[in-house]
Amino acid sequence: MMATHRNGDCGVKEDVSSAVVNGEATEASTGLKLQNGATVRPENFTFTSEPTLEDIRRMQAEFTDERNWQQFHQPRNLLLAMVGEVGEVSELFQWRGEVAEGLPDWTESEREHLAHELSDVLIYLVELAEKCHVDLPQAVLRKMALNRMKYPASKVQGSAKKYTEYKD
Repeated sequence: MMATHRNGDCGVKEDVSSAVVNGEATEASTGLKLQNGATVRPENFTFTSEPTLEDIRRMQAEFTDERNWQQFHQPRNLLLAMVGEVGEVSELFQWRGEVAEGLPDWTESEREHLAHELSDVLIYLVELAEKCHVDLPQAVLRKMALNRMKYPASKVQGSAKKYTEYKD
């Protein structure tokens, strides 16, 4: 059984258990090796179910309307603002080298700063999708179906090659 706990106020969940495989305890954070050599990732992080993308879209629309900012929130401007926010996320990782999953070496302040910047990116992404009339949840479903066809697990297992490099 896996237990999780919230790490501070930034909503990061960490695995605090180990898994049992063939009667032996293994660290859940390292994944489980199956007989076929595949690794199964443990369930050590999940998003909360609320707010939904639609809730976020509505909250941002209300925020924008209250300030009469619709005139500034056209697709091009939203895209450029989002790119700027992605740059701010990049700055948080700059010069750190590889960063371990769960950010164990980061302070709570650094994690909270990252949470703020990622939220800015998501808010702009959702608003850009709204202005372009893209239903993001449905677009994700369609894109995942395409990705499954482009990257069949039987061909790409453990490889980072682009789909155009695979042979039938």
